Amino acid sequence: MNQDSIELLKECNSGCKNATNSMEQVLPYVKEDKLRKIIEDYNKKHIKLGDECHKLLNEAGEDEKDPNGFTQAMASIGTEFKLLMNDGSGKIAELMVDGCNMGIKSISKCVNKLKGAENKVKDISFEIISIEQDFMNELLAFL
Repeated sequence: MNQDSIELLKECNSGCKNATNSMEQVLPYVKEDKLRKIIEDYNKKHIKLGDECHKLLNEAGEDEKDPNGFTQAMASIGTEFKLLMNDGSGKIAELMVDGCNMGIKSISKCVNKLKGAENKVKDISFEIISIEQDFMNELLAFL
């Protein structure tokens, strides 16, 4: 596996971890069953894709890229604070939509930068982007 593929896989894996961490952080605040089901469904999809990235990285003899600890801690504190101030479905959906936008931008930038990545790795990247877009579209009904 070439270096562009490895770097892109690491970014995808890290992005999936960020997404699942965020979704699991907001779930205790979700009161509406429909929103809970949507978040849980997309969490499972992110876990599955993250596991696929992890497997491919292991096969290539590479370590995973964990999300930046400081950045993750600051985001977690910010999310907790926002949810303490307003834990309604609209606020939760807004936080998740913001996360989707960040994920789409981050992975799209990497795909465009790492042009030499193998097609199967690019396909995973595009699948994550597509899932993020679908997740965001379902969340818009809660804003």
